[in-house]
Amino acid sequence: MATVVMEQIGRLFINAQQLRQIPQLLESAFPTLPCTVKISDVPRVFRERHILTGYRQTDQSWRYYFLTLFQRHNETLNVWTHLLAALIILVKCQEISETVDFLRDPHAQPLFIVLLAAFTYLSFSALAHLLSSKSELSYYTFYFLDYVGVSVYQYGSALAHYYYAIEKEWHSSVQGFFLHTAAFLAWLTCFGCCYGKYARHDLPKFAHKLLQVVPSALAYCLDISPVVHRIYSCYWEGCSDPIVSYHVYHVIFFLISAYFFCCPHPESLLPGKCDFFGQGHQIFHVLVVVCTLIQIEALRTDFTERRPLYERLHGDIAHDAVALFIFTTCCCALTAFYVRNRVRASLYEKKE
Repeated sequence: MATVVMEQIGRLFINAQQLRQIPQLLESAFPTLPCTVKISDVPRVFRERHILTGYRQTDQSWRYYFLTLFQRHNETLNVWTHLLAALIILVKCQEISETVDFLRDPHAQPLFIVLLAAFTYLSFSALAHLLSSKSELSYYTFYFLDYVGVSVYQYGSALAHYYYAIEKEWHSSVQGFFLHTAAFLAWLTCFGCCYGKYARHDLPKFAHKLLQVVPSALAYCLDISPVVHRIYSCYWEGCSDPIVSYHVYHVIFFLISAYFFCCPHPESLLPGKCDFFGQGHQIFHVLVVVCTLIQIEALRTDFTERRPLYERLHGDIAHDAVALFIFTTCCCALTAFYVRNRVRASLYEKKE
């Protein structure tokens, strides 16, 4: 009996020794990264208002920036919030695909597009916040990619709202121009954000914000109009549709997130205190993720429960809408590529 007890104690001791070696194994697998630096140690383009520390050093290897996924810096939460959300979208897409035939059911294609667009904007955003610190050209390249993702998601949301959430009365008012205007405004958002980022140091602050916010605001007003009309009609007529509540929360969370995107709070009130945690942009990220997940759940339910209505309203326009989605995506990507080339030429001239 005593021998068995001693053997068990010996095994526990060996296991404890192995556990103690875990930090060393992790350290060898993930080598020590350079410390973060202050705002004065990075070029002007990387500086964010009221964020004084936690910047990553520039001109390091790509491996370094990928490893900073596990380092504490002022972009860590921005990366992880959208990275985890992108993985959740993938799981939801796989879950929905078990009961929905995205390939053979044309009426399911707008739902697939909004899922794809959500994954695109979330993953592109995570990449931008993770890799943009390498160089000035990388900064512009990855944020332009981020804006392509945002624009693609704008059109994807507009299509899904128009297809699944719209009421007959609003459909008769906007069917002649809705999708084409949504596609144009998505492209305009991409152009405005890319050019505003490119020229922000040469423009007044209000002009920079106008270029980024006004096209997005116009796009949102159009994209969300089927949902707002449905909410208004429901409450005016006293309907009991439980999905309307999801749409209400979707709108509320988006409007709150827009405030934190436009206004650098609370870091403007507490400079240097929110460098790692509590930035307005981090709050914006969290709220946008919640907004997106609520939106997808609402549209998923609308897809299931409102099929007779949207089949009657839309007929066979799904294929045309998909083609317009591909065209809009290509236009946004080409626009971002063009402005990036302008940036690269400008940086080359600066070096010369």
